[in-house]
Amino acid sequence: MARARTPRVFIVSDGRGDTAAQVLKAAAVQFEGRAYRVTRRSGVRTEKDVVRVVQEAAKAHAVVFYTLVEEETRRAMRRATGRRLVPTVDILGPCFTALAERFQGARRGTPGLLYALDRDRIDRMEAIDFTLHHDDGLRSHELSKADVVLVGVSRASKSSTCFYLAYAGVRAANVPLIPGIEPPAKLLALDPSRVVGLRVNVDRLLTVRESRASHLGGARLDGYLDRRELAREVLWANTLMEERGWSSIDASYLAVEEIAREVMRLAGLRGDRRW
Repeated sequence: MARARTPRVFIVSDGRGDTAAQVLKAAAVQFEGRAYRVTRRSGVRTEKDVVRVVQEAAKAHAVVFYTLVEEETRRAMRRATGRRLVPTVDILGPCFTALAERFQGARRGTPGLLYALDRDRIDRMEAIDFTLHHDDGLRSHELSKADVVLVGVSRASKSSTCFYLAYAGVRAANVPLIPGIEPPAKLLALDPSRVVGLRVNVDRLLTVRESRASHLGGARLDGYLDRRELAREVLWANTLMEERGWSSIDASYLAVEEIAREVMRLAGLRGDRRW
């Protein structure tokens, strides 16, 4: 007996397709344990785009969930899927009809309005996700995608500052500076204006690290709480920041929000990405 084919669902939108994806997820969760494959086609705004996507969906024997707002592309979708007998779910159609009757007026039919309206929230969530996946030197090969990269020794408030920035919609990554370990090549290749160093004096660093070690049950690492080693580590990091031409902030006694504001200023981040 032939193996059953995994059902395919195409999400087609003149925007990002997030609305259709959420509707599909809400419906599919009622079919627990059933696998399916999703193909997303965003930015579909012309009849040619519609025909191409429908042809692809027909070959895949897929059902199409679509959120198109411009009437011409909606008609094109109905024609193309009708000719190829592709099953569809017009997510916005019934809503448009009900609201048109209630509001007694024509709708605008402008793609992307929902994203524009909700852009700040979406940007913030994407920035938080980016920062989470690029914390403490993770995925250093993707540092070019960051709006700003923070560098400094361990416990210099890099992570907490990055997440504060992310809440403001800034895609922030951070990389620890460790003596004897060459910084990632992608970091060194960045425009220096996109890198900000967090400096901290030895006394403050020792206090913070002692508190951290106590919180971890008194665990000690070689050199982690040794004042001489800390001084060597701080000096090496500060020297590297100067040599690379990275702007820096003395974060020793600043609150996280104060550090974040200064990072924004030094990195030239303005516009929507501010408090």
